[in-house]
Amino acid sequence: MGFYRVFLLPFALLYGFVVFCRNLLFDIGLLPSKEYPFPVISVGNLRTGGTGKTPHVEYLVDLLKEEYNIAVLSRGYKRKTRGYYEAGQGCTTADIGDEPMQMHLKFPDIIVAVHTNRRKGIKKIMTLHPETNLIILDDAFQHRYVKPGLNLLLTGYYNPFFKDFLLPAGNLREAKIRAKRADALLVTKTPQVFSPLDRRFFNKQLKKHKPRSVFFSKFKYNDLVALTPAARDMAATGVKSIFLLSGIANTIALEEHLKTRCKDLLVHKYPDHHQFTKKDLQKLRNDFNKTISYSKIIVTTEKDATRLINDKLSKHMADLPVYALPVEVAFHDPDKNCFDTMVHRFLAKYKN
Repeated sequence: MGFYRVFLLPFALLYGFVVFCRNLLFDIGLLPSKEYPFPVISVGNLRTGGTGKTPHVEYLVDLLKEEYNIAVLSRGYKRKTRGYYEAGQGCTTADIGDEPMQMHLKFPDIIVAVHTNRRKGIKKIMTLHPETNLIILDDAFQHRYVKPGLNLLLTGYYNPFFKDFLLPAGNLREAKIRAKRADALLVTKTPQVFSPLDRRFFNKQLKKHKPRSVFFSKFKYNDLVALTPAARDMAATGVKSIFLLSGIANTIALEEHLKTRCKDLLVHKYPDHHQFTKKDLQKLRNDFNKTISYSKIIVTTEKDATRLINDKLSKHMADLPVYALPVEVAFHDPDKNCFDTMVHRFLAKYKN
């Protein structure tokens, strides 16, 4: 907790009391939590952003898409539309938000929809697409009006929830004790080399929250994808300088990876879901042009790329070598087989 946040402790206690009362009403049944006769998987966290929820949703989609008719339902944070909106041809981040847009671009054959009210969103999906037999909720751990059949709670390796405090003194949306609602805890963004000591430390800390299962995942970074004509005209190998343009909550793991691909990493970091402006891109251009380097490129995340590909911004970057860095989730041994088995066993309960 930062020093200045100590002064916010009274507000955090008040916030915690309000959240406690809300959860209590759900726990005793005064507020309804609806279950469904088909599988619903929730992927969420206790902290505000930065745990890698969307890549883990994508992992589940990739794992199950051949066997199930999947719909992913998200809130659509910072979109400019209201109510239910479904991803389709010509939609933009303004319509559905950056994370749903990222999933839509990766998996155009599945349903990706947004609604702030998950129950209404599920109802709409099942009305429009009755063939749907699996719904994955992105960032819905706190949306208790829906009771998922499988509740996955993520926590970051570098910023675990058990070291945090309630908003606004910290970054927790609700108290640590609420982790007990999860069916499984996933420690995400772990280092590529994950020691038994690290595993033992996290298992010891998380044991206090009585999880049924704990899994450890990491990010696997794939080959850079050219976003601009200038990038397509050059090979992004043997690079000396990388300019990182980022508007995600936590860039620690990303920065560590990019440092292995270059000698100099220069970071242009903005808040999570930041809507890039012409001024932002001009600052990036100025820094890029004044940096003397025999080989330099600009790298952004897949999520940020969805906000950069609109016509108003892309024309300001066409002559710059801009790449997106695709990422996917991988599990440390033996967690992949254990996690996949847990998911399939859950889904088997719904088969006749």
